[in-house]
Order: sequence, then C-alpha cells, then structure tokens
Amino acid sequence: MEAPAARAIPEVRVHGRPKPLAPGAVAGDWTSFLGPTHNGMSPETKLLRQWPKGGPALVWEMRKGTGYASPAIQGDRLVYFHRTGSEERVECLHPESGARYWTFGYLTTFEDRYGYNNGPRASPVIDGDRVYTYGAQGKLHCLKLDTGQVYWKRDLAAEFRVPQDFFGTAATPLIEGDLLIVNVGAPRGPCVAAFDKRTGKMVWGAGDQWGPSYASPAPATVDGRRRVFVFAGGESSPPTGGLMAIDPANGAVDFSFPWRSRSVESVNAASPVVVGNQVFISASYRTGGALLNLLPNGAHSVAWTTGDLGTHWNTAVHRDGYLYGFDGRNEPDASLVALELKTGKLAWRANPEWEETFESNGSPRKQRLGTFRGSLLWADGQFLCLGELGHLLWMDLTPRGYREVARAWLFAARETWALPVLSRGLLYVSQNTRDVFRGAPPRLLCYDLRSPQ
Repeated sequence: MEAPAARAIPEVRVHGRPKPLAPGAVAGDWTSFLGPTHNGMSPETKLLRQWPKGGPALVWEMRKGTGYASPAIQGDRLVYFHRTGSEERVECLHPESGARYWTFGYLTTFEDRYGYNNGPRASPVIDGDRVYTYGAQGKLHCLKLDTGQVYWKRDLAAEFRVPQDFFGTAATPLIEGDLLIVNVGAPRGPCVAAFDKRTGKMVWGAGDQWGPSYASPAPATVDGRRRVFVFAGGESSPPTGGLMAIDPANGAVDFSFPWRSRSVESVNAASPVVVGNQVFISASYRTGGALLNLLPNGAHSVAWTTGDLGTHWNTAVHRDGYLYGFDGRNEPDASLVALELKTGKLAWRANPEWEETFESNGSPRKQRLGTFRGSLLWADGQFLCLGELGHLLWMDLTPRGYREVARAWLFAARETWALPVLSRGLLYVSQNTRDVFRGAPPRLLCYDLRSPQ
C-alpha cells in the first residue's frame, strides 16, 4: 500500500500558518510520553516568551473524541489516539496543518467505573516506521507509520487475564532497543512484559506481585548498565505496588521497592525520575515521595523519604539539584513544590493563583483560579506549566521561588491532565472536556511558540 497524501478534513479548522523556525533554533521530534528523554524536559530553543492575553497564536485545532492521551510526533507525522463512539481511533496528521494522512480504528466497550471519559489514556509511541498504541481495554497495536496498516496486534488484557483497573489501561509502553516494554500487571505475573517490537512476540516477563499502574516506564543508564524503572501497582486489596528496576536485556529484576498508599482506592501514576545513580518516585493519597540510591551491585538504599511532594499523575521535573512538581490529590489542595534533591528538604511551597474575570449569565464575574494539579515541561531555560483548567504559563522556577513570566487562559475546561507536547517550536495541548464559557467541544490544539528571532 502506498502512503496516502495528507488531506484536509472537516474535523480540523486551520487558523493560520506557523512562523518559520528562528535561525539556529534547536528543534526535534516528540515520539513518546514525557518527551525525547522521558523526563518532561525538551532540548528545544528560541521559543516565544511573551504572547497576547489570549495566548500564543492558534495554528489549527481538531475536534476530538474522548481520551486523555497526548500526541506523538516524528518528522511530518503526528499521531493522535482518541475515541469516537464505540471506536478507539488512531489519527495520523500533518503537524503544521492538521491535514490527515490516514485513520485506523477498532471497536471498544470500555466504560470508566468512576464516570470519567471512556477514551484511551496511554499516548502513542513512534519508533522508526512504526507506531504503537495501547488502548483503555489493553489492546496493543503496531501500525505502519506511513499508511496505518497493522503489523501486529495483541489483546493483553484477554491474554493475561488482567481485570479492568480503576480507570482502565493507562501506562504508555516504552521502546527500549528492539523491545516494547509494557506494565501488563497480570495476576501472578508477569508484572512487566517485553515484546519484540517487530513481531509482537513476547521476549520476557518480570515480577509477579504487582498490578498495572498509571505510570509509564522510564529508561536510564546507571553506572554503565542499562535499566528500565517501572512504578507498578494497580487495583488490589490490600493495596500493593512499588518500583521495579529491570535489566531490559533479560527481564532480571535488580530490586523491588514497595511504595503505595494505604488507601485501597489509590494509584501510582507519576513516572520515575532518574537522576544520575538515584531515582525519585512519588504518589498522592497521603503517600509522598522517596529517593533511592542505585548501588553498583544492583541493590538500592533509601536516601530519604518525604511527605512534602506527593504527585498525583504529573511527573516531577529535576533541574540543577532540585525537584519541582505539584503536590496534592485534588484541585483545592494542590500546590507547587521545590525539593532539594540532596536532602529532600522543602525549599518552598506556593499556590500559583490569580483573579480571572469572565462573563456568567450575561454579567461579569470574578473568581480566584490557579494551576491546581498542573503539569511541568522544562524547555529553553524555563518551565512551561499547563494548569488543569486550561491555563498556560511560562514560569521561572529556582530554589528561591517561582516567578510568572507569561500567562494565558487557552480554554475553560476541566481535566486538562496530559503533559503538552513540544515539537519544532509548536505546542500541542489536549482539551478533554467542553469549554464552559465558549462552548467549544474537546479539541487537540496546535499553538505557535516559535520566536521570530
């Protein structure tokens, strides 16, 4: 099958063309959740720092279905995963225009037990000429990036008899060499499985004690040894879960470190943060964080634990010896926190808030709003922050505190939970619920963050 040309579709509205990249700008792909280095940090430079009140220029928008996934981008291909009706759908679009190359879909009967939306949670992963998707019911697909044809597929939930978790399947798989690594969470094992990324054949399984979490695996090289860190733990009574350090060559487990809330209705959802020969894990539900030392013999020791940073689904970002992240389980009790990596001591805690004026029933109204359980992305020397009600901010975060550099309200919609995607100076944001003021439906939005110089 020949690769189809990109065509305009009714679901996409184009607002303009993005500016060209500034001379000397560093720019690149974003092929998996949390970015090219799997830690919420981007190498992109020469990004626009100031924008009008309405935010950076909107390049295009696509009316989307349900789901919490973020896109993956490689070259002139953007892959987005969402649900329309009874179908989980994979869309392949042009990143700068939203024109569609192809779409692929299959039936799903997933229903969120807690009333959240029924779309996919895990983001697509692009690797070379292939893209991988992992649906909310545990259906794993490998597709040809140029055409959308199926290379292989597996129904992991059915094969491994994994019961539906609190919020369905949510952990984005990890490409590691020739392997696709998945936190399957099968009862009595495997907790983690590796599949040949070309054929889908299972290569190894690791662990037998913990279910699937909502945290994506993180790769790292520690003391010259390649390792994959999986923060596991799904629905169980009593609740169990924790961090696994795995040798991707053979699935051998260096160690398992229990870390999970005592509450049955709880999740491990923030990905591990590896810094040198240490790894930080964190969870909400009155759990907090722990920093582990990774020892040369494959063992570990506890550097410190803290109750000051319990991230819910957002992953903390390390920069210059400090961890920055949002602590808190719910909107009202969330705050932005800085921890010293060496000691675990709290450097500061703040609640980024401001007064918004908007129209309600024909009359102006003021309300104090904030970032609440936001997400952080480090890029070009500062932090982009996406608040869960649709606010976008540039922040300067240092051990002394935070300073707001720029702020805009992109849309007034709840459940803005996926980290935005930054690729070639363009920012992609998923609006997952209807805008309560403008009435705009859920959308994937592309903004121009390219600086003119």
